[in-house]
Amino acid sequence: MTPAFEVADVHYAYPDAPALQGLSLTIEQGERVALLGANGSGKSTLLLLLDGLYFADRGTVSAFGEILSEARMQDDETAFAFRRRVGLVFQNPDAQLFCPTVFDELAFGPLQLGWSKDEIRDRVAATLEEFSIAHLKDRPPHRLSGGEKKRVALASALILNPEVLLLDEPTAGLDPQSASELIDYLVQCQGSGRTVITATHDLDIVEDIADRCLVLQSGRLAASGAAVEILEDEALCIRAHIAHAHYHRHGDALEHSHPHRHRGDAPRASRT
Repeated sequence: MTPAFEVADVHYAYPDAPALQGLSLTIEQGERVALLGANGSGKSTLLLLLDGLYFADRGTVSAFGEILSEARMQDDETAFAFRRRVGLVFQNPDAQLFCPTVFDELAFGPLQLGWSKDEIRDRVAATLEEFSIAHLKDRPPHRLSGGEKKRVALASALILNPEVLLLDEPTAGLDPQSASELIDYLVQCQGSGRTVITATHDLDIVEDIADRCLVLQSGRLAASGAAVEILEDEALCIRAHIAHAHYHRHGDALEHSHPHRHRGDAPRASRT
């Protein structure tokens, strides 16, 4: 099977700093992958390249066997076909939500793809129910809570039933209940055939939502492996700044250090 994505020697720089420096990796279709790394390691930039919003300065990014280039994405037919297959949920939902109402947010993508009005109404209604946001359909997105905004942003991406879901810090800013519900959804993606790529600082959720971890450091691939193997590699986690060591004193004993993981903004909630 053709990989979902192939990234080959990709370089990308912002005006003030490099973001990716010779990054190469492959993500297979149906994989659940977690992108780990400190702030500035290149996680969000990689997601934007995989979504065809940014384009490599050097090297290539291929999706489903076809190189993603700015010229190809300027072709409406190519761009629409790609957007149908790949959905991105930004870390900050305010960067994604811009329509007058929640209903309009969910309808926007299908409208761009030329769906019929009846099909759009039916699919929006079903998606509103699936994500338990039907009561919000007439509300303006900017009047919603952070958790509600995240849920609407996810619903607006998934209404097109994309083959690939890209998530940037999906639990950041969520209360425990909202985070737990989102994690449950990502757990259900296992075995569904959907490729899910999640950039996260919340190491507590990684084993639930990912089969493989890619650790980025200074725009390069520092490690790739099964989630449990990566998380148990304390030296790697400290070196890549996704965990840190604190010093402790126990009674009169000498001080010594323990590695500690960085946790996400929302504590992990218990789930049944």
